Amino acid sequence: MIRALFLDVDGTLISFRTHAVPSSAIETLQRAHDRGVRIFIATGRAVTDLALLEEVPYDGVVALNGADCVMRNGEVVVRHRIPRESFERALELSEQWDFPVGLELNDGIFVNRVTPVVEELARMIDHPVPKAVDLRRLFERGDCCQMCFYIDPELEKRVMEQLPALVSSRWCATFADVNLRGIDKATGVAEFAERFGFSLPEVMVFGDGGNDAAMLRAAGIGVAMGNACPEALQAADWVTATVDDDGIRRALEHFGVIVPGEPGGK
Repeated sequence: MIRALFLDVDGTLISFRTHAVPSSAIETLQRAHDRGVRIFIATGRAVTDLALLEEVPYDGVVALNGADCVMRNGEVVVRHRIPRESFERALELSEQWDFPVGLELNDGIFVNRVTPVVEELARMIDHPVPKAVDLRRLFERGDCCQMCFYIDPELEKRVMEQLPALVSSRWCATFADVNLRGIDKATGVAEFAERFGFSLPEVMVFGDGGNDAAMLRAAGIGVAMGNACPEALQAADWVTATVDDDGIRRALEHFGVIVPGEPGGK
């Protein structure tokens, strides 16, 4: 019996083609929620960056790849901040190897410099180009749970060897999310499971990126979208259709979370 669903955002709930949530996903998630299934968002985005999910009936958010777990009403469940010494070392490496660093905060994404790579990612997710600011002044606020390195996978390996307290993950080739080591979407799923009293075998998760692999392996049922990357596909128990081809609805029907043709409503 599935008691909770956790869904990634970009490439899973939100289409890269339309920059919207398919109506089939909204309708079927509402039906599941009406039947008592808890719904959570699991994303690399900040909790405040979910305006396009307003119609999705979710209960909480595993935000910033598990570093910031928050109820929909704003109550913080757990928060894992980036250590100051790791942040400072990251800025040194940014200068040494000439790559932009960003802070993903609840009031936006900010970078130490804007480059074509930074602009490319903003276009990909239909976001404004981040502002270039003094990152040290922002970090002083004490609310940084995730950095972004605009870096290719090869240089990422060399950089992360210099940051032992941190871990990187990515859902595209353009950049990597960087969080406290030991924290990922799977740990965020576990935090909500403990809070609400369901077990991991009672969880179904959906994802398409490399940063979804840990939770795809941890859940009772891990579903990769048809547009998923190889790492996500290998971690999943089942592969559904793409986000644009009603992949969420197809998987929920396949596993009996909703019944095909059943009308919505309580």
